[in-house]
Amino acid sequence: MAQNTGTQSVPARPPPTSTQPTAAPAVLRQGRAADPLPSKLNAAEQSELDASAVAANSAENPPEHDKDSDDTHAGVGDEAAARQTDLRLMMRQCDRVLLADYALLAMENWPDNARLSAARYRRDLWLLVIAVAAVLLTGAVVGVLPAWVGGTGFGALVTTLLVAFPPVRRVFSSRASYGELIMQRRQLLNDARRHVAHLEGQDGLVWQCARMAAFNPALASFSFSQLLEASEQHTLVRQLTARKYVRLYLIYLVEADKAYQRLQQSFLDGHQRVLDEGLV
Repeated sequence: MAQNTGTQSVPARPPPTSTQPTAAPAVLRQGRAADPLPSKLNAAEQSELDASAVAANSAENPPEHDKDSDDTHAGVGDEAAARQTDLRLMMRQCDRVLLADYALLAMENWPDNARLSAARYRRDLWLLVIAVAAVLLTGAVVGVLPAWVGGTGFGALVTTLLVAFPPVRRVFSSRASYGELIMQRRQLLNDARRHVAHLEGQDGLVWQCARMAAFNPALASFSFSQLLEASEQHTLVRQLTARKYVRLYLIYLVEADKAYQRLQQSFLDGHQRVLDEGLV
């Protein structure tokens, strides 16, 4: 039986066997030396190296928001220091307010007008008695009046003149005379003016305390404008010629003392705030 060679399957030819052995895939290219394996570090050394690297990076490139915060902090600190310096200077200029003697400036022993009027009435009556006694004595001397009338007038005149001396007058009455009351007023006014001169000094206390109006608006009142002007011109003591001017000065010192206490408290609060916030 004839075989069809066209349809017969040709057996598969085995792959040619190579005489050279098959090379394993190369891990490194030829001509390049192998990298040395990194030495193993313990956990403590590795963390220390990482922390050093982070610190160096932070020192070279500080964050922008930290710089802004430092600038803002420095600006606030300078402003607070300037305010504290201004308050300290204001306190130094107005500290003489604490030396005011209110009892001396108030002149509590000032003789009032009623006492002065009564003393003037007694003085006028005394002068009238002297005049009448002198007329009687003169009339008796010239012979117009009897001698006994002249003697009575002479005795009354001598007695009345002796009453003019304070030791003799105090035997009959403890009330001060008109002249003594006038002298007392003058003495009190002079003492008050000397004290005002001591408070004003060379710079003028009222003029310097006008800066404390921010702590007491009463210091900026129109009633004290003349005091302020006179203090600035160093003529305040000469213008205190009456008790009402001294009392006005006293009222100003009372208001200035209130302002000074508030100023002092504000300075202490600001100093404590600066310390708490660490601005200095």
